[in-house]
Amino acid sequence: MLATVDLGSNSFRLQISRLVDDQLYTLDALKDTVRLGAGLGSDKVLDTDTQERALACLARFGERLRGFAPGQVRVVGTNTLRVAKNAPAFIERAEALLGFPIEIIAGREEARLIYLGAAHSLPATRERRLVVDIGGGSTEFIIGSQYRALVTESLPLGCVSFSLRFFPDGKLGKSQFRDATLAARNEIQRIRQSFRPEEWQLAVGTSGTARSLRDILEINDYTSADITLEGMTQLRQEMLRRGHVKNVVLNGLKADRAPVLPGGLAIMIGIFEELGVSKMTVAEGALRDGVLYDLLGRQREHDMRETTVSQFCRRYHVDAEQTKRVTWLAESLFRKVCGEDLDQDWLKLLIWGARLHEIGLSIAHTAYHKHSAYILQYADMPGFSKREQNSLGQIVLGHRGDMGKILPYVDDQTLWRAIVSLRIAVLFYRSRNEVALPPALDLKPHARGFALTVDSGWLGANPLTASAIRQEVSQWKNIGYLLELQQV
Repeated sequence: MLATVDLGSNSFRLQISRLVDDQLYTLDALKDTVRLGAGLGSDKVLDTDTQERALACLARFGERLRGFAPGQVRVVGTNTLRVAKNAPAFIERAEALLGFPIEIIAGREEARLIYLGAAHSLPATRERRLVVDIGGGSTEFIIGSQYRALVTESLPLGCVSFSLRFFPDGKLGKSQFRDATLAARNEIQRIRQSFRPEEWQLAVGTSGTARSLRDILEINDYTSADITLEGMTQLRQEMLRRGHVKNVVLNGLKADRAPVLPGGLAIMIGIFEELGVSKMTVAEGALRDGVLYDLLGRQREHDMRETTVSQFCRRYHVDAEQTKRVTWLAESLFRKVCGEDLDQDWLKLLIWGARLHEIGLSIAHTAYHKHSAYILQYADMPGFSKREQNSLGQIVLGHRGDMGKILPYVDDQTLWRAIVSLRIAVLFYRSRNEVALPPALDLKPHARGFALTVDSGWLGANPLTASAIRQEVSQWKNIGYLLELQQV
Protein backbone atom coordinates (compact mmCIF):
# COMPACT_ATOMS: atom_id res chain seq x y z
CA MET A 1 0.00 0.00 0.00
CA LEU A 2 1.38 3.37 -1.07
CA ALA A 3 -0.22 6.79 -0.87
CA THR A 4 0.52 10.22 -2.31
CA VAL A 5 -0.95 13.64 -1.67
CA ASP A 6 -0.67 16.29 -4.40
CA LEU A 7 -1.12 19.83 -3.06
CA GLY A 8 -1.77 21.57 -6.36
CA SER A 9 -2.63 25.21 -6.93
CA ASN A 10 -6.13 24.23 -8.06
CA SER A 11 -6.92 20.89 -6.41
CA PHE A 12 -5.67 18.76 -3.53
CA ARG A 13 -5.65 15.05 -4.34
CA LEU A 14 -5.06 11.92 -2.28
CA GLN A 15 -4.43 8.62 -4.05
CA ILE A 16 -3.94 5.25 -2.38
CA SER A 17 -2.65 2.36 -4.46
CA ARG A 18 -1.75 -1.29 -4.02
CA LEU A 19 1.33 -2.84 -5.58
CA VAL A 20 0.79 -6.06 -7.53
CA ASP A 21 3.50 -7.49 -9.80
CA ASP A 22 5.26 -4.13 -10.28
CA GLN A 23 1.97 -2.44 -11.16
CA LEU A 24 0.11 0.07 -9.00
CA TYR A 25 -3.67 -0.30 -8.75
CA THR A 26 -5.74 2.52 -7.30
CA LEU A 27 -7.75 1.55 -4.22
CA ASP A 28 -9.04 4.95 -3.15
CA ALA A 29 -8.88 8.54 -4.35
CA LEU A 30 -10.04 11.81 -2.82
CA LYS A 31 -10.12 15.24 -4.46
CA ASP A 32 -10.96 18.70 -3.17
CA THR A 33 -10.97 21.80 -5.39
CA VAL A 34 -9.25 24.04 -2.84
CA ARG A 35 -8.03 26.67 -5.36
CA LEU A 36 -4.97 27.43 -3.26
CA GLY A 37 -3.60 29.65 -6.03
CA ALA A 38 -6.66 31.88 -5.87
CA GLY A 39 -5.80 32.77 -2.29
CA LEU A 40 -2.40 34.14 -3.24
CA GLY A 41 -2.50 37.94 -3.22
CA SER A 42 -0.32 40.39 -5.09
CA ASP A 43 1.94 40.43 -2.02
CA LYS A 44 2.50 36.66 -2.43
CA VAL A 45 0.74 35.91 0.87
CA LEU A 46 -1.92 33.20 1.22
CA ASP A 47 -5.10 34.67 2.67
CA THR A 48 -6.65 33.25 5.84
CA ASP A 49 -9.85 31.89 4.26
CA THR A 50 -7.95 29.87 1.67
CA GLN A 51 -5.61 28.50 4.33
CA GLU A 52 -8.53 27.38 6.48
CA ARG A 53 -10.23 25.73 3.49
CA ALA A 54 -6.99 23.91 2.65
CA LEU A 55 -6.40 22.82 6.25
CA ALA A 56 -9.92 21.45 6.53
CA CYS A 57 -9.25 19.33 3.44
CA LEU A 58 -5.94 18.09 4.86
CA ALA A 59 -7.62 17.13 8.12
CA ARG A 60 -9.89 14.81 6.11
CA PHE A 61 -6.91 13.42 4.20
CA GLY A 62 -5.08 12.90 7.50
CA GLU A 63 -7.91 10.76 8.83
CA ARG A 64 -7.77 8.56 5.72
CA LEU A 65 -4.00 8.14 6.09
CA ARG A 66 -4.09 6.98 9.71
CA GLY A 67 -2.19 3.74 10.11
CA PHE A 68 0.15 4.35 7.19
CA ALA A 69 3.88 4.17 7.95
CA PRO A 70 6.09 7.15 6.98
CA GLY A 71 7.71 5.18 4.17
CA GLN A 72 4.33 4.49 2.56
CA VAL A 73 3.30 8.12 2.07
CA ARG A 74 4.72 11.04 0.12
CA VAL A 75 3.20 14.52 0.10
CA VAL A 76 4.28 17.11 -2.47
CA GLY A 77 3.49 20.81 -2.82
CA THR A 78 3.77 22.70 -6.10
CA ASN A 79 3.77 26.24 -7.48
CA THR A 80 1.67 28.16 -4.94
CA LEU A 81 3.59 26.72 -2.00
CA ARG A 82 6.82 27.45 -3.85
CA VAL A 83 6.09 31.17 -4.06
CA ALA A 84 3.89 31.97 -1.03
CA LYS A 85 5.82 34.00 1.56
CA ASN A 86 3.85 32.50 4.44
CA ALA A 87 4.14 28.94 3.15
CA PRO A 88 6.41 27.76 6.04
CA ALA A 89 3.82 28.66 8.69
CA PHE A 90 1.03 27.06 6.65
CA ILE A 91 3.07 23.91 6.05
CA GLU A 92 3.75 23.52 9.78
CA ARG A 93 0.01 23.49 10.48
CA ALA A 94 -0.69 21.27 7.48
CA GLU A 95 1.86 18.65 8.52
CA ALA A 96 0.32 18.45 11.98
CA LEU A 97 -3.06 17.62 10.43
CA LEU A 98 -1.75 15.21 7.80
CA GLY A 99 0.72 13.43 10.05
CA PHE A 100 3.36 13.37 7.30
CA PRO A 101 6.03 15.80 6.06
CA ILE A 102 5.29 17.98 3.04
CA GLU A 103 7.91 18.26 0.30
CA ILE A 104 7.95 21.42 -1.78
CA ILE A 105 9.28 20.34 -5.16
CA ALA A 106 10.94 22.55 -7.74
CA GLY A 107 9.31 23.15 -11.12
CA ARG A 108 11.64 20.85 -13.04
CA GLU A 109 11.29 18.12 -10.43
CA GLU A 110 7.53 18.46 -10.78
CA ALA A 111 7.97 18.10 -14.54
CA ARG A 112 10.05 14.92 -14.11
CA LEU A 113 7.44 13.35 -11.84
CA ILE A 114 4.60 14.34 -14.19
CA TYR A 115 6.37 12.62 -17.07
CA LEU A 116 6.98 9.50 -14.96
CA GLY A 117 3.27 9.31 -14.17
CA ALA A 118 2.21 9.96 -17.76
CA ALA A 119 4.69 7.44 -19.17
CA HIS A 120 3.29 4.64 -17.03
CA SER A 121 -0.19 5.25 -18.49
CA LEU A 122 1.02 5.29 -22.12
CA PRO A 123 2.10 2.46 -24.43
CA ALA A 124 5.79 1.53 -23.98
CA THR A 125 6.78 2.85 -27.41
CA ARG A 126 10.11 4.47 -28.21
CA GLU A 127 8.99 7.74 -29.81
CA ARG A 128 9.88 11.04 -28.21
CA ARG A 129 6.88 12.61 -26.51
CA LEU A 130 6.05 16.19 -25.68
CA VAL A 131 4.14 16.09 -22.40
CA VAL A 132 2.32 19.23 -21.23
CA ASP A 133 0.67 19.67 -17.82
CA ILE A 134 -1.33 22.86 -17.23
CA GLY A 135 -1.70 23.21 -13.48
CA GLY A 136 -3.32 25.86 -11.33
CA GLY A 137 -0.20 28.01 -11.02
CA SER A 138 2.37 26.63 -13.44
CA THR A 139 2.66 24.62 -16.63
CA GLU A 140 5.28 21.90 -17.05
CA PHE A 141 6.79 20.92 -20.40
CA ILE A 142 8.70 17.68 -20.86
CA ILE A 143 10.25 15.83 -23.78
CA GLY A 144 10.89 12.20 -22.94
CA SER A 145 11.12 8.69 -24.28
CA GLN A 146 9.73 5.59 -22.60
CA TYR A 147 10.14 6.24 -18.84
CA ARG A 148 12.93 8.81 -19.06
CA ALA A 149 12.45 12.58 -19.11
CA LEU A 150 15.05 14.18 -21.39
CA VAL A 151 14.16 17.89 -21.27
CA THR A 152 12.14 19.53 -18.48
CA GLU A 153 10.85 23.07 -18.05
CA SER A 154 8.33 24.82 -15.82
CA LEU A 155 6.69 28.17 -16.65
CA PRO A 156 4.42 30.41 -14.50
CA LEU A 157 1.30 29.71 -16.55
CA GLY A 158 -1.65 28.37 -14.57
CA CYS A 159 -5.36 28.00 -15.24
CA VAL A 160 -6.16 29.57 -11.85
CA SER A 161 -3.66 32.44 -12.08
CA PHE A 162 -4.54 33.24 -15.72
CA SER A 163 -8.29 33.12 -15.06
CA LEU A 164 -7.88 35.55 -12.16
CA ARG A 165 -5.50 37.79 -14.11
CA PHE A 166 -7.33 38.05 -17.44
CA PHE A 167 -10.94 37.14 -16.55
CA PRO A 168 -11.23 38.55 -12.99
CA ASP A 169 -14.92 39.43 -13.22
CA GLY A 170 -15.89 36.36 -15.25
CA LYS A 171 -16.48 38.39 -18.42
CA LEU A 172 -15.48 36.58 -21.61
CA GLY A 173 -14.45 39.00 -24.35
CA LYS A 174 -12.20 38.91 -27.41
CA SER A 175 -9.67 41.26 -25.85
CA GLN A 176 -9.38 39.14 -22.69
CA PHE A 177 -8.76 35.94 -24.67
CA ARG A 178 -6.31 37.74 -26.95
CA ASP A 179 -4.30 39.18 -24.06
CA ALA A 180 -4.26 35.87 -22.19
CA THR A 181 -3.13 33.89 -25.25
CA LEU A 182 -0.41 36.42 -26.12
CA ALA A 183 0.85 36.42 -22.52
CA ALA A 184 1.07 32.61 -22.62
CA ARG A 185 2.87 32.68 -25.98
CA ASN A 186 5.30 35.26 -24.67
CA GLU A 187 6.30 32.95 -21.81
CA ILE A 188 6.46 29.84 -24.02
CA GLN A 189 8.68 31.65 -26.49
CA ARG A 190 11.50 31.40 -23.94
CA ILE A 191 11.60 27.59 -24.29
CA ARG A 192 10.44 27.23 -27.90
CA GLN A 193 13.90 26.34 -29.23
CA SER A 194 14.13 23.26 -27.01
CA PHE A 195 10.58 22.10 -27.80
CA ARG A 196 10.46 22.51 -31.58
CA PRO A 197 8.24 20.01 -33.48
CA GLU A 198 11.38 18.31 -34.80
CA GLU A 199 12.27 17.29 -31.24
CA TRP A 200 9.22 15.11 -30.61
CA GLN A 201 6.73 12.86 -32.43
CA LEU A 202 3.70 12.76 -30.09
CA ALA A 203 2.05 15.51 -28.02
CA VAL A 204 0.42 14.43 -24.75
CA GLY A 205 -1.60 16.44 -22.25
CA THR A 206 -2.08 15.51 -18.60
CA SER A 207 -4.15 16.61 -15.59
CA GLY A 208 -7.42 18.52 -15.26
CA THR A 209 -7.24 21.16 -17.97
CA ALA A 210 -6.22 18.72 -20.70
CA ARG A 211 -8.79 16.11 -19.66
CA SER A 212 -11.54 18.71 -19.41
CA LEU A 213 -10.75 20.15 -22.86
CA ARG A 214 -10.68 16.67 -24.40
CA ASP A 215 -14.08 15.79 -22.91
CA ILE A 216 -15.71 19.07 -23.90
CA LEU A 217 -14.38 18.99 -27.46
CA GLU A 218 -15.40 15.39 -28.02
CA ILE A 219 -18.83 15.42 -26.38
CA ASN A 220 -19.85 18.66 -28.13
CA ASP A 221 -18.56 17.42 -31.52
CA TYR A 222 -15.90 20.13 -31.84
CA THR A 223 -13.43 17.33 -32.63
CA SER A 224 -13.76 13.62 -33.20
CA ALA A 225 -10.96 12.75 -30.75
CA ASP A 226 -8.05 14.32 -28.91
CA ILE A 227 -7.43 18.07 -28.57
CA THR A 228 -7.01 20.17 -31.72
CA LEU A 229 -6.53 23.88 -32.38
CA GLU A 230 -9.63 23.91 -34.59
CA GLY A 231 -11.73 22.39 -31.82
CA MET A 232 -10.41 24.84 -29.21
CA THR A 233 -11.13 27.76 -31.56
CA GLN A 234 -14.76 26.62 -31.79
CA LEU A 235 -14.92 26.28 -28.01
CA ARG A 236 -13.55 29.81 -27.59
CA GLN A 237 -16.18 31.15 -30.00
CA GLU A 238 -18.91 29.41 -28.02
CA MET A 239 -17.59 30.88 -24.77
CA LEU A 240 -17.47 34.35 -26.35
CA ARG A 241 -21.07 33.89 -27.43
CA ARG A 242 -22.06 33.08 -23.84
CA GLY A 243 -20.30 36.25 -22.64
CA HIS A 244 -19.75 35.27 -19.01
CA VAL A 245 -18.35 32.30 -17.11
CA LYS A 246 -21.61 31.76 -15.25
CA ASN A 247 -23.39 31.28 -18.59
CA VAL A 248 -20.94 28.65 -19.84
CA VAL A 249 -22.84 25.38 -19.44
CA LEU A 250 -21.44 22.73 -21.77
CA ASN A 251 -21.68 18.98 -22.00
CA GLY A 252 -18.56 17.51 -20.38
CA LEU A 253 -17.76 20.63 -18.33
CA LYS A 254 -17.78 20.00 -14.59
CA ALA A 255 -19.00 22.78 -12.32
CA ASP A 256 -15.71 23.04 -10.40
CA ARG A 257 -13.73 23.38 -13.66
CA ALA A 258 -15.84 26.18 -15.22
CA PRO A 259 -14.27 29.14 -13.31
CA VAL A 260 -10.74 28.24 -14.46
CA LEU A 261 -11.59 27.03 -17.97
CA PRO A 262 -10.95 30.40 -19.70
CA GLY A 263 -7.39 30.64 -18.39
CA GLY A 264 -6.66 27.00 -19.17
CA LEU A 265 -8.07 27.30 -22.71
CA ALA A 266 -6.03 30.43 -23.46
CA ILE A 267 -2.83 28.74 -22.26
CA MET A 268 -3.48 25.60 -24.31
CA ILE A 269 -4.17 27.65 -27.45
CA GLY A 270 -0.92 29.53 -26.83
CA ILE A 271 0.95 26.23 -26.51
CA PHE A 272 -0.49 24.90 -29.78
CA GLU A 273 0.29 28.11 -31.67
CA GLU A 274 3.78 28.67 -30.25
CA LEU A 275 5.07 25.08 -30.35
CA GLY A 276 3.39 24.05 -33.60
CA VAL A 277 1.17 21.36 -32.05
CA SER A 278 -1.58 20.13 -34.36
CA LYS A 279 -3.11 17.40 -32.19
CA MET A 280 -2.70 16.34 -28.57
CA THR A 281 -3.74 13.09 -26.96
CA VAL A 282 -4.43 12.86 -23.23
CA ALA A 283 -2.76 10.57 -20.69
CA GLU A 284 -4.51 9.54 -17.49
CA GLY A 285 -1.32 9.44 -15.42
CA ALA A 286 -0.01 12.69 -13.91
CA LEU A 287 1.94 14.08 -10.96
CA ARG A 288 0.45 11.94 -8.20
CA ASP A 289 1.08 8.77 -10.25
CA GLY A 290 4.67 9.83 -10.87
CA VAL A 291 5.17 10.45 -7.16
CA LEU A 292 3.87 6.94 -6.42
CA TYR A 293 6.24 5.31 -8.91
CA ASP A 294 9.12 7.40 -7.59
CA LEU A 295 8.25 6.32 -4.04
CA LEU A 296 8.15 2.72 -5.23
CA GLY A 297 11.61 3.18 -6.76
CA ARG A 298 13.00 4.42 -3.45
CA GLN A 299 11.69 1.33 -1.70
CA ARG A 300 13.31 -0.91 -4.29
CA GLU A 301 16.72 0.79 -4.23
CA HIS A 302 16.10 2.62 -7.51
CA ASP A 303 16.27 6.01 -5.84
CA MET A 304 16.47 8.93 -8.26
CA ARG A 305 18.31 10.91 -5.60
CA GLU A 306 21.20 8.44 -5.70
CA THR A 307 21.36 8.83 -9.48
CA THR A 308 21.44 12.62 -9.10
CA VAL A 309 24.26 12.51 -6.54
CA SER A 310 26.34 10.27 -8.82
CA GLN A 311 25.73 12.64 -11.75
CA PHE A 312 26.78 15.65 -9.65
CA CYS A 313 29.98 13.86 -8.62
CA ARG A 314 30.86 13.36 -12.28
CA ARG A 315 29.74 16.82 -13.38
CA TYR A 316 31.84 18.62 -10.77
CA HIS A 317 34.85 16.28 -11.04
CA VAL A 318 34.82 15.19 -7.40
CA ASP A 319 37.93 13.44 -6.04
CA ALA A 320 36.37 10.00 -5.67
CA GLU A 321 38.99 8.55 -3.32
CA GLN A 322 38.89 11.52 -0.94
CA THR A 323 35.10 11.60 -0.75
CA LYS A 324 35.08 7.85 -0.20
CA ARG A 325 37.37 8.23 2.83
CA VAL A 326 35.47 11.21 4.24
CA THR A 327 32.07 9.58 3.67
CA TRP A 328 33.09 6.37 5.42
CA LEU A 329 34.38 8.19 8.53
CA ALA A 330 31.47 10.68 8.63
CA GLU A 331 28.96 7.84 8.49
CA SER A 332 30.80 5.94 11.22
CA LEU A 333 30.86 8.98 13.52
CA PHE A 334 27.22 9.79 12.80
CA ARG A 335 26.16 6.27 13.75
CA LYS A 336 28.13 6.58 16.99
CA VAL A 337 26.74 9.96 17.99
CA CYS A 338 23.14 9.00 17.15
CA GLY A 339 23.20 5.56 18.75
CA GLU A 340 19.70 4.12 19.01
CA ASP A 341 18.24 7.42 17.74
CA LEU A 342 19.70 6.87 14.26
CA ASP A 343 17.37 8.23 11.56
CA GLN A 344 17.87 6.51 8.21
CA ASP A 345 16.69 9.54 6.22
CA TRP A 346 19.22 11.78 7.95
CA LEU A 347 21.90 9.15 7.46
CA LYS A 348 21.25 9.25 3.71
CA LEU A 349 21.45 13.05 3.70
CA LEU A 350 24.76 12.97 5.58
CA ILE A 351 26.22 10.41 3.16
CA TRP A 352 25.10 12.43 0.15
CA GLY A 353 26.43 15.61 1.75
CA ALA A 354 29.80 13.95 2.37
CA ARG A 355 29.98 12.79 -1.23
CA LEU A 356 29.16 16.27 -2.52
CA HIS A 357 30.93 18.51 0.00
CA GLU A 358 33.73 19.40 -2.44
CA ILE A 359 31.73 20.16 -5.58
CA GLY A 360 32.38 23.88 -5.03
CA LEU A 361 36.09 23.31 -5.77
CA SER A 362 35.13 23.35 -9.45
CA ILE A 363 34.34 27.05 -8.98
CA ALA A 364 37.10 28.22 -6.60
CA HIS A 365 39.18 26.87 -3.73
CA THR A 366 38.56 29.94 -1.59
CA ALA A 367 35.35 29.45 0.40
CA TYR A 368 34.56 26.40 -1.74
CA HIS A 369 32.16 25.13 0.94
CA LYS A 370 29.95 28.16 0.30
CA HIS A 371 29.93 27.42 -3.43
CA SER A 372 29.09 23.78 -2.68
CA ALA A 373 26.23 24.75 -0.39
CA TYR A 374 24.82 27.23 -2.89
CA ILE A 375 24.80 24.64 -5.69
CA LEU A 376 23.08 22.07 -3.49
CA GLN A 377 20.40 24.51 -2.36
CA TYR A 378 19.55 26.07 -5.71
CA ALA A 379 20.46 23.61 -8.48
CA ASP A 380 17.86 21.37 -10.12
CA MET A 381 18.37 18.05 -8.32
CA PRO A 382 15.92 15.41 -9.62
CA GLY A 383 14.42 13.36 -6.80
CA PHE A 384 15.16 15.88 -4.04
CA SER A 385 12.64 18.13 -2.35
CA LYS A 386 13.48 21.74 -1.49
CA ARG A 387 13.65 20.80 2.19
CA GLU A 388 16.15 18.03 1.48
CA GLN A 389 18.25 20.37 -0.66
CA ASN A 390 18.27 22.95 2.14
CA SER A 391 19.41 20.31 4.64
CA LEU A 392 22.15 19.14 2.28
CA GLY A 393 23.28 22.72 1.81
CA GLN A 394 23.39 23.33 5.59
CA ILE A 395 25.41 20.16 6.23
CA VAL A 396 27.93 21.12 3.55
CA LEU A 397 28.05 24.81 4.51
CA GLY A 398 28.86 23.82 8.07
CA HIS A 399 31.57 21.27 7.28
CA ARG A 400 34.41 23.78 7.61
CA GLY A 401 35.23 27.34 8.64
CA ASP A 402 33.47 29.68 11.06
CA MET A 403 30.46 28.10 12.73
CA GLY A 404 28.68 31.40 13.24
CA LYS A 405 27.47 31.47 9.64
CA ILE A 406 25.17 28.47 10.13
CA LEU A 407 23.99 29.13 13.69
CA PRO A 408 20.88 31.11 12.57
CA TYR A 409 19.77 28.32 10.21
CA VAL A 410 20.27 25.16 12.27
CA ASP A 411 17.74 24.30 14.96
CA ASP A 412 17.60 20.52 14.61
CA GLN A 413 19.73 18.34 16.91
CA THR A 414 20.16 15.66 14.26
CA LEU A 415 21.42 18.26 11.79
CA TRP A 416 24.05 19.36 14.34
CA ARG A 417 25.10 15.71 14.65
CA ALA A 418 25.48 15.46 10.88
CA ILE A 419 27.54 18.67 10.78
CA VAL A 420 29.92 17.66 13.57
CA SER A 421 30.39 14.20 12.01
CA LEU A 422 31.34 15.66 8.64
CA ARG A 423 33.58 18.37 10.16
CA ILE A 424 35.62 15.83 12.11
CA ALA A 425 35.84 13.43 9.17
CA VAL A 426 37.19 16.21 6.92
CA LEU A 427 39.60 17.25 9.66
CA PHE A 428 41.13 13.77 10.00
CA TYR A 429 41.55 13.37 6.23
CA ARG A 430 42.95 16.83 5.57
CA SER A 431 46.08 15.24 4.05
CA ARG A 432 43.84 13.65 1.36
CA ASN A 433 45.64 10.34 1.94
CA GLU A 434 44.94 7.16 3.83
CA VAL A 435 45.86 7.67 7.49
CA ALA A 436 45.97 5.38 10.50
CA LEU A 437 43.04 6.60 12.57
CA PRO A 438 43.11 6.59 16.39
CA PRO A 439 42.06 3.16 17.71
CA ALA A 440 39.78 4.71 20.32
CA LEU A 441 38.17 7.35 18.07
CA ASP A 442 34.61 7.95 19.27
CA LEU A 443 31.92 10.62 19.20
CA LYS A 444 29.09 10.81 21.69
CA PRO A 445 26.39 13.32 22.61
CA HIS A 446 27.30 15.44 25.62
CA ALA A 447 25.65 18.13 27.70
CA ARG A 448 25.26 21.17 25.41
CA GLY A 449 27.23 19.44 22.66
CA PHE A 450 29.49 16.49 21.93
CA ALA A 451 32.39 14.53 23.36
CA LEU A 452 35.20 13.45 21.03
CA THR A 453 37.44 10.65 22.28
CA VAL A 454 40.96 10.32 20.83
CA ASP A 455 44.06 8.36 21.94
CA SER A 456 46.56 10.69 23.60
CA GLY A 457 49.45 8.81 22.04
CA TRP A 458 47.97 9.29 18.58
CA LEU A 459 47.57 13.03 19.21
CA GLY A 460 51.22 13.26 20.27
CA ALA A 461 52.31 11.56 17.05
CA ASN A 462 50.08 13.81 14.90
CA PRO A 463 50.61 17.37 16.14
CA LEU A 464 48.98 19.04 13.10
CA THR A 465 45.73 17.17 13.59
CA ALA A 466 45.92 17.72 17.35
CA SER A 467 46.18 21.46 16.73
CA ALA A 468 43.24 21.34 14.32
CA ILE A 469 41.12 19.52 16.93
CA ARG A 470 41.90 22.19 19.54
CA GLN A 471 40.84 24.87 17.04
CA GLU A 472 37.66 22.89 16.41
CA VAL A 473 36.89 22.88 20.13
CA SER A 474 37.21 26.69 20.08
CA GLN A 475 34.91 26.97 17.06
CA TRP A 476 32.10 25.17 18.89
CA LYS A 477 32.70 27.20 22.04
CA ASN A 478 32.31 30.43 20.05
CA ILE A 479 28.71 29.53 19.17
CA GLY A 480 27.80 28.36 22.67
CA TYR A 481 28.21 24.62 22.09
CA LEU A 482 30.60 22.24 23.80
CA LEU A 483 32.94 19.93 21.92
CA GLU A 484 34.86 18.22 24.72
CA LEU A 485 38.10 16.47 23.79
CA GLN A 486 38.58 13.35 25.92
CA GLN A 487 42.04 11.80 25.68
CA VAL A 488 42.55 8.14 26.55
